[in-house]
Amino acid sequence: MQEKIIILDFGSQTTQLIGRRLRELNMYCEIVPYNKFPHDDPSVIGVILSGSPFSVYDEKAFKTDLTEIRGKYPILGICYGAQFLAYTNGGTVESADSREYGRARLEYINSSDPLLSGIEQGAQVWMSHGDTITSLPENFKIIASTDHVPVAAYRVENEKVWGVQFHPEVYHSECGTRILENFIKDICGAKQDWSAASFIESTVRELKEQLGDDKVVLGLSGGVDSSVAAVLLNKAIGKNLTCIFVDHGMLRKNEFTNVLKDYECLGLNVIGVDASAEFFKELEGVTDPEKKRKIIGKGFIDVFDREAHKLKDVKWLGQGTIYPDCIESLSITGTTIKSHHNVGGLPEKMNLKLCEPLRLLFKDEVRAVGRELGMPEHLITRHPFPGPGLAVRILGDITPEKVSILQNADDIFIQGLRDWGLYDKVWQAGVILLPVQSVGVMGDERTYERAVALRAVTSTDAMTADWAHLPYEFLAEVSNKIINKVRGVNRVTYDISSKPPATIEWE
Repeated sequence: MQEKIIILDFGSQTTQLIGRRLRELNMYCEIVPYNKFPHDDPSVIGVILSGSPFSVYDEKAFKTDLTEIRGKYPILGICYGAQFLAYTNGGTVESADSREYGRARLEYINSSDPLLSGIEQGAQVWMSHGDTITSLPENFKIIASTDHVPVAAYRVENEKVWGVQFHPEVYHSECGTRILENFIKDICGAKQDWSAASFIESTVRELKEQLGDDKVVLGLSGGVDSSVAAVLLNKAIGKNLTCIFVDHGMLRKNEFTNVLKDYECLGLNVIGVDASAEFFKELEGVTDPEKKRKIIGKGFIDVFDREAHKLKDVKWLGQGTIYPDCIESLSITGTTIKSHHNVGGLPEKMNLKLCEPLRLLFKDEVRAVGRELGMPEHLITRHPFPGPGLAVRILGDITPEKVSILQNADDIFIQGLRDWGLYDKVWQAGVILLPVQSVGVMGDERTYERAVALRAVTSTDAMTADWAHLPYEFLAEVSNKIINKVRGVNRVTYDISSKPPATIEWE
């Protein structure tokens, strides 16, 4: 049985980072809503309470009963989680004089406490809160302070309960990883035996139990996620898996043919479907990004449903959904950031049960699993590519002419990254076709043609991203090639926005 830490999500933007840090420590964990603790799960060995956008004293604050958790499992409260534990046990939490955000130093540390073992005075942590704990319940004892935050960390006497006001999961907390490891290893007694190999072993076993002799149809996109999901399912159920790769007309240049060849080499049973004419017809005149995604999502459902009905006795829909897909699609506060065509709604409309073997993995973990499965490196290191394809990289309405222009410009950019040895240094890259035209001069003639934006970012998990600082010489070469070789483009720009506040894709 794979032991796990449960992270109760109270809505913090950094909840997923807690999970990432634990996974990096070879600790399996699951993030669940604050009020959905799995009481019947015997594999749970510890609990972490996340931060939250709310104040603990707000009427709308997320609150839960921890009665059945305290005393049974070690608990670590982070930021709101720490305040919640103190507040609900008689402590006082008040609005700080000024929002405490950024780097801070632990000027007092009780180094004999197991949570802070190995942490030295002056260690840097990251604060991000508008409230502060002004008084603790009688049996809560301070174990760390900063110059401005007296209760930077505490422990409940005679209980395995701790709270920290800072965020150990954030990279800027230099001692954060050590604190989390102290919690899972020394306090929870974790074996720290989670790895790509163990994930494959347990997932294949679970898939065999879940699916039995049932048949599964899986939609391939050509990307890392769906490809790894397909190989994993193929390892578990073999011939009972049928994959469908749909060309909606907005793939990258020559992608449909190239990807089908890759899948043949992997021994997958794949049906290729060219449905581009259908998608172009449905997208005609549509400019709203969400409508584009919805139309393409529905189009996938229709094509899959049609193709699946040609197969006999299919009961499951396999998908390459990963954690960031779920996180971006719907936050715990109910705010939609953007819809993903492979998240939600499909099983009901297709009358198939859903199978998502990668749902709890981050992108880098998916790649690690792919390598462990022996997949070709060029498939594993492929940049993320949106399910709606170039449709969300064309601002405005979609036409075959625009797609062709963008495919050619994008091909020059991506090939250039490979030629310059930059492809693997970038998390994601692509070209955006802008809904503007600009004046230019080619030869002795005035032109009035399209502008494109190059987008390249660095990231570790797509939750945050920075623009890639590509060499000027490279950008100049790519710009020159696009303008000279792609008819209809006379201006190239470079996007230097980070996420947040921008998203990686423009739509």
